Amino acid sequence: MISRRHRRKLSFVELFKDKRKLQKYIIYGTIGLIAFLFLSFMVVFAWFSRDLPSPGKLAQGDQTATIFYDRDGKVLFQMYKDKNRLPIAFKDIAGTLKKGTIAIEDKDFYKHGAISNTGILRSLILLILRQKISGGGSTITQQLIKNVLLDSQQTTTRKVKEIILSYAAEEKYTKDQILEMYLNEAPYGGSFYGVGSAAKGYFGKSPNQLSLLESAFIAGLPQSPTVYSPFIGVKNAWKGRTKDVLRRMREDRYITPDQEKKALAQMNSLTFSKSRMSINAPHFVFYVKELIEKEYGTKILDQGLKIKTSLSLDVQQKAEKIVKEEIDGIKKFKVGNGAVVVLDSQSDEVLGMVGSYDYNDSEYGNFNSAIAKRQPGSAVKPITYALALEKGYTAATTLMDVKTVFPVKDQPDYVPVNYDGKFRGPVQLRFALANSYNIPAVKLVSMIGISDFLERADLMGLHTLAPTQENLNRFGLSITLGGGEVTLLDLSNAFAVFARGGVRKEPVAILEI
Repeated sequence: MISRRHRRKLSFVELFKDKRKLQKYIIYGTIGLIAFLFLSFMVVFAWFSRDLPSPGKLAQGDQTATIFYDRDGKVLFQMYKDKNRLPIAFKDIAGTLKKGTIAIEDKDFYKHGAISNTGILRSLILLILRQKISGGGSTITQQLIKNVLLDSQQTTTRKVKEIILSYAAEEKYTKDQILEMYLNEAPYGGSFYGVGSAAKGYFGKSPNQLSLLESAFIAGLPQSPTVYSPFIGVKNAWKGRTKDVLRRMREDRYITPDQEKKALAQMNSLTFSKSRMSINAPHFVFYVKELIEKEYGTKILDQGLKIKTSLSLDVQQKAEKIVKEEIDGIKKFKVGNGAVVVLDSQSDEVLGMVGSYDYNDSEYGNFNSAIAKRQPGSAVKPITYALALEKGYTAATTLMDVKTVFPVKDQPDYVPVNYDGKFRGPVQLRFALANSYNIPAVKLVSMIGISDFLERADLMGLHTLAPTQENLNRFGLSITLGGGEVTLLDLSNAFAVFARGGVRKEPVAILEI
């Protein structure tokens, strides 16, 4: 009699003895596995290929413009679907710019196919380590697909679609054609899309006139144009990036060490053009653009919209002139920038918005100070007084303008002073507000309460001062002297509430689309 254990051993041995039977199992199993994997791949491919755009759209040049108008129909800005790019033929692009782009973006562009195996491996490693899709490792072909046919969301679905379309593009176009399309579509900072627009905007040149240093600079921008652009990016960040491009070009033998050294020596003397685009009220236009994109998505502006804004170009030009004149008059005090917001107090429509002294200034011109958070100083005092009147105080209520100590828990005592260091003794609220005395304002907010002040400020449109727990923990009595940050647009809107007799509205920048 044979035990169960010996029977199992025996059947296993018999299986190995029957080699033909074993080979049959292996062959059938392998075929089945291959068929399963192939069918799975086809199902996945079919699923992700649904509604994919055609790679043929890469070569289409849609010139339909989205136009921004002022309230009277005057053109402020024409924005094309291709972001005002100036299409340039491959032969008319400087060789140094082509080589610099390949060196910094995709060194094996002419060697690999649609995707880079090393790049995909690197992305998979980052996916495992960081638990999220990484944008790194994309070939120039993949970047072209993302820029033109897909969005930039970092999702697995979008990545799979990108790979499928990249293979289709490589089947349809040559490498030179793909590189040409990439160079005409890539973002180069602000409204500059494509090397034609970038070369003209940064240096006032055509792409075939660029020097090695200028080519290296432009080639380095697409990775992060908002960081590396000298107009809107981090100050001097472009220098480090340009050095990286030159180093990569030298390592890949596109240039010699002497050429690299010569280009680096010219870096500090590199100058950028200031005449960058034909646009009226630039800060306002891009403010409106952001509003539309936030509400409807970035692709909505590619549809040839006609946008009638609230702005009055006449008011805008007067405001710009006033800012320049006023800043010029106080430059001796080391004041170099200013901003203006003009609202129609009844409709709350934005009639003018000046975000800086000079939009074309390479230091801070592109930065829109009109919507940036800044401390407002005594401009918020009227809110304190308005709330006090509502709570029963009157314009004749008297407060003592004397040295006053306000204890602060776990911190030094708070002792406010007036702007001139003097004390006036008993003062009525009407005089305290008219003369912007600090001590009475602080006393008043201590009596009405910081929480109530923040609530009223929020109700009047100063949303950055909302009575959140964070703000309640952060702000003290100095809040009435401008200790919290607000935007100029919100502050203007708050004062419009006074003009409307207490009725709050949200600022209106768009009249019709």
